[in-house]
Amino acid sequence: MSDRRKIVTGLGELLWDLLPSGDRLGGAPANFAVMASRLGDRGIVASRLGDDKRGRQALVALHPLPIDTSFLQSDTAFPTGTVSVSLLHGEPEYTIHEPVAWDQLAFTPEWQSLAQQTDAVCFGSLAQRSAVARATIQSFLASTRPECVRIFDVNLRPPFFSTGVIHASLAAATILKLNESELPRILFLAGLGSFPVADDEADLCKAARLLFDRFPLRLVCITLGARGSLLVSHESHHRHPGVPADLKDAIGAGDAFTAALAHYYLEAAPLPVLNEAGNRWGAWIASHSGAMPALPSEVLAGITQAIRAV
Repeated sequence: MSDRRKIVTGLGELLWDLLPSGDRLGGAPANFAVMASRLGDRGIVASRLGDDKRGRQALVALHPLPIDTSFLQSDTAFPTGTVSVSLLHGEPEYTIHEPVAWDQLAFTPEWQSLAQQTDAVCFGSLAQRSAVARATIQSFLASTRPECVRIFDVNLRPPFFSTGVIHASLAAATILKLNESELPRILFLAGLGSFPVADDEADLCKAARLLFDRFPLRLVCITLGARGSLLVSHESHHRHPGVPADLKDAIGAGDAFTAALAHYYLEAAPLPVLNEAGNRWGAWIASHSGAMPALPSEVLAGITQAIRAV
């Protein structure tokens, strides 16, 4: 294996979460890229900020974090993205404001070059809500190398998705990550009919295989909240019961899971290791406030050791 750090890109929205406790920088691509860097990859956030106070504050907030911001774009016409967030039983509820800078993502020569170098890219449905950003994201994905790992982390946020976006994203993806409540809707939007999915391993595996039959996916990851996750590949599947956590808030926990999944997938780790890594890092983020808490070196070493022991 080359000792070059893997280039892992979070593509899409960068925004401020306006929380009851104060404003925090977030957005799934940035959360994902920060965790990717902490795991040893070169985490890059590819997004667009407004040329405004919140945009400048975002750059200041990102500066001390282990993340490459050199591919951030600036927009003079639209503001930096914001989301009003309230917490209900520790789970976030969102009001996502529009139109904002990340609705105007531009497929520049710099982004084309990044796409051609990227080893793994994570993208979702939210950032594709505008025609401009959707075209840019699809162009980015089409410009990646065949061996690039393209992770479609669904993150459905009604009403910001459509049948066309879901179809195009599934067709471009290597890995599909979604939660159990999103699975029936994705199956329906994908034209696979209604499928009453319960917390039954056989039913979940059957649903994943329906997706394999229609799209060029290699792995489906179904997260089950505190009950862990199920990974399904063409050859096998693995269920993880989850890692107990003292829940502070769930913001960013899924993004940490995805970053860990990407990191170990690039190492060709087996399904049990992928599941352990995702659940451990997701639980650690969920036990802290915010999506990008400080990570002591001893915590990183301890969790890494636990993952390697699987």
